[in-house]
Amino acid sequence: MGYSNQRFDVNLSILFTELPLLERPAAAAAACFSAVELWWPWIETPTPEQAELDALKKALDDAGTQLVGLNFYAGALPGPDRGALSIPGEESDRFRANIEVAADFAASVGCKALNALYGNRVEGADPQVQDTLALENLVLAARAADRVGAILLVETLNKPESPLYPLVSAPAAIEVIDKVNAATGLGNAKFLLDIYHLSMNGENVSEVIEAYADKTGHVQIADNPGRGAPGTGSLPLEELLDQLTKAGYDGWVGLEYKAPDAAASFAWLPAEARAAS
Repeated sequence: MGYSNQRFDVNLSILFTELPLLERPAAAAAACFSAVELWWPWIETPTPEQAELDALKKALDDAGTQLVGLNFYAGALPGPDRGALSIPGEESDRFRANIEVAADFAASVGCKALNALYGNRVEGADPQVQDTLALENLVLAARAADRVGAILLVETLNKPESPLYPLVSAPAAIEVIDKVNAATGLGNAKFLLDIYHLSMNGENVSEVIEAYADKTGHVQIADNPGRGAPGTGSLPLEELLDQLTKAGYDGWVGLEYKAPDAAASFAWLPAEARAAS
């Protein structure tokens, strides 16, 4: 099977970042990709002007690219933040203000997956209070996602790079996902299985796939060490993706890796395997 058997999308928040946001979908299309994903593009605001949302929709449409994954507002990302939804006060309020905006934008472009980053532990805040707030906000997000026919994603990050982020193992994220699904009864909260983050945590990625493929709603990849393109590190990415396919996963695989020259970095993937059917 191998790479030709997957549906890949390009993360435009980590690749092609030398270009303005509105030029990135066309760059992905020029590299033969038809699907893209994004972190929340407006770091400063959870509620951008409608004209900005419309401009992004037009850029995606004009390029012929399908948005297949979108983060809810997550604070300064890239930067010190790792999400907003568990942070008491202003950040939680900003996340809530963003929920319907993000869901409506996803609906307008046919995006079926919304990723909610949990947020860091805050010095002086009770972790239990943060977790209670997180569950409340994730329930709201899951309902909004369901309203537009989308799934809600919860992601494991890695402790070396995100030491204050509490979900740094697959079981920790799955526990949150199960709580959200129990609270909503919707069953649309799913695992974002990021192979790079799991590897950085020292988890056995093959065992994680075996245990949680049925709860996985989206996959992201980068090689390790280095978070570069496949082949720049030592992860058996082709084998792991084959394992996911055999376990029944048929969703998207987001290319969330770093590369100084995005177009050149896709050499590992034949052009005919880039456009998702």
